[in-house]
Parts: sequence; C-alpha cells; structure tokens
Amino acid sequence: MNEKPKTSTVLLAAVVCVLPLLAACAAIKQDRPLLPVREYERMIVGRLDAEYVGTDNCVSKCHQHEKITDDFKHSVHGEQIKPETGLPLVNCESCHGPGSLAVENISDDVAQNDEKKVKCDTSKFLDIKNLPTPAQSLICLKCHSAASTPSLALWNASIHALNDVGCFDCHKLHKGPRQKVSREEMAEMCYGCHPEIRAENSLFSHHPLREKKMACVDCHEPHGSTQSHLLKGNTVKELCTRCHMDKQGPFAFEHGDVTDNCANCHTPHGSVNNNLLNAAMPFLCLQCHAGHVVGSDVIANGTPLFNNRCTDCHSQIHGSDVPTDTVKKGVFLK
Repeated sequence: MNEKPKTSTVLLAAVVCVLPLLAACAAIKQDRPLLPVREYERMIVGRLDAEYVGTDNCVSKCHQHEKITDDFKHSVHGEQIKPETGLPLVNCESCHGPGSLAVENISDDVAQNDEKKVKCDTSKFLDIKNLPTPAQSLICLKCHSAASTPSLALWNASIHALNDVGCFDCHKLHKGPRQKVSREEMAEMCYGCHPEIRAENSLFSHHPLREKKMACVDCHEPHGSTQSHLLKGNTVKELCTRCHMDKQGPFAFEHGDVTDNCANCHTPHGSVNNNLLNAAMPFLCLQCHAGHVVGSDVIANGTPLFNNRCTDCHSQIHGSDVPTDTVKKGVFLK
C-alpha cells in the first residue's frame, strides 16, 4: 500500500531536479544571431562626453593597478612607441575607452586614496566583460585586422568566431607581460572546450602534446583556416609531412589512398593502435583490400598463411622507388 506514494514522491523529486537542468541546457543552446558590424562598433565607442587622459594620468592617483601597469609596459603592446611623439601606440584607454570621467572625482593625494580605498569609477569605462563576444573581439580587431594580417584574415568566418569564442577567451592581457598563452599551457587551455581531445591524447599512441614537445598551434590555426578543423597548410598531407618528411615523396609507386589525406589511415590525437592507426591491422587494410593467401603450395595444402600485420611483408606502405617486379605491381614489399 505504501509503494505507490513512495514511487510518486521519487518521480516528483526527479522531475523537480531535472527541470532546472533542462532550463540551463535550453539557455546554453539559445540562438544568438550575429548583428551587423556597425552595431558592435557602436558598443565599443565609449563615453562621448569623456576625454582621453593617458595611462599615466589614470594610474597616478592610486596604486591599485601598479602591477597591471608594469606588466603592460613590458608587454608586446606596451613596448610599441610612436616615433614622432614618443607615446605608446597602445595604452589602457585603447581597450577601456576614454578615462577622464572615471578619475575626475579622485583626489590627487595618492596616500589618502589608498588609505580610504578610493577607486576609479569603472562604470565610466566600457563594460567589456558584459559586451557580446563579437564586440569584445572587435576591440582587438580594430587594430589587429591590419596589424596581424594574414593570421586574422579568416577570423570572422572561423569556427571559433561563429561559436561565440572571442579573443579574451584565449588571450589574458592582464595575466602578465606575456599576453598570449605559452606553448606549455596551450593544451590545457584548449582542453577546456575540447575535452574529447584530452581523452584521445591520453591513449597509448599519441602525438607528444603531453610531453610538451608539440603544441596545438603546430597543426591548427585558431584564428581561421581554409581547411576543416582549422588545420594549417593546403592539404592534410602537406601539414603532416612538415614533420614526417620521409613520407612526403613523390614516390614512383605511391599508395593511392594516402596521397592527399593521411587521416584515411591515421587518427591525429590518439589511438589504442600503434602509429596512431584508425584500426588494428589487418582490419585497417581489409577496409580497402581483399584478403589473400601467399603461394600456390599453400592453396594446395589447404593451409592459408595468416599474418596479423600486413606490414610484415608490405613495409613500404606510403610508397616506394624500388624497381622490382613485386613493387611494380604496386604491393610495396620489402
């Protein structure tokens, strides 16, 4: 008699728990249509009633931003000086907007400001954190669309930009003088959005990202590419043979399926099979090639010769220049 109320209570509790999760998922999947560029340009203009006063005038009234200011001066942005005036090409107001209104009510007495913990009025600056991602990126692009050509030529149509990933998701300008992620930290940063790649790189056979001998940008161009998966180069083979030059060829006798796309046989991030193979041999080869027996005597005896690795005989699978009868038939033997 008591089973039905208990079951109903459990179901009700489950529904109450699931509904917030469904609402959260719906919010994540909510469509955010892109606005015309001019709309984002209006968002980053800043206060029209404010004036540009320069970084030194902004930070001279308090010590709150001393470390940030020092880091910025030693960064690639802060070191760029305009020769005619000796002023920096980039300063705080380049990103945050004009700062006169933010500091106008602060006393010139630095010690008193620190004692009373008086801070500048950040509401008078651009509210960068709450801007749409395309507007955040446009703050950088207004300089870098020209200064970083051709790296950013394909940014607006890249898979990152179209999926609401912006410059500030990867570049932490206030973290220190180095204003882009180091090669040692890059993989961990990318895994934040690509956890499946972390899992693949934990497999037995993998590229040496874990060993810090490679970085994601060795193969991928995060700012945009004409290839799928943001790959560098014109073709997959061109990219792979930058490191694997012995596989580049051209060979007199080529393996037709691997002339353009190494991913026909290899998976790039990690595999349970040797040499990053998509499948174990002979099953990988049997996807394209029919199985066969070796020698007429084997057929006569009714005992087929079975090797679990095709490369025991066909070692030159990427191609060969050896002019023997067997190789001319295109079987790439030793």
